Amino acid sequence: MRPKRQNVNYGTGRRKCAIARVWVEPGEGLVTVNGRDFAEYFGRPVLEILVKSPLVHLEMNEQINVRAKVKGGGLSGQAGAVRLGIARALLQLDENLRPGLKSGGYLTRDARVKERKKYGFKKARRGFQFVKR
Repeated sequence: MRPKRQNVNYGTGRRKCAIARVWVEPGEGLVTVNGRDFAEYFGRPVLEILVKSPLVHLEMNEQINVRAKVKGGGLSGQAGAVRLGIARALLQLDENLRPGLKSGGYLTRDARVKERKKYGFKKARRGFQFVKR
């Protein structure tokens, strides 16, 4: 069994079908996702900003290292899941950060998921095209 690291805090984030397991620890601001640099992994600047947003909001982006394992969903959902995981892990690190995270909306889980397809329909709500003749 691997020895437990000191000062490492854990948070789980979910968004759409993506699940992120996130560990934060004091460091120099490195963010890795699935063993790769987060900028390389996500590839889009918008998603990079989204992932870093809780750290930037608290002005801690140069003081915290983040390690994340993500699976399921697409890139956008994964980025949202990592963001929530970071916020929850930071909360474990220091409970006094709660008001700042809460005011930025980083502790709220985005519950929007894809609606299931219903029988008799082409998609979730779209029916088949009506033919008069």
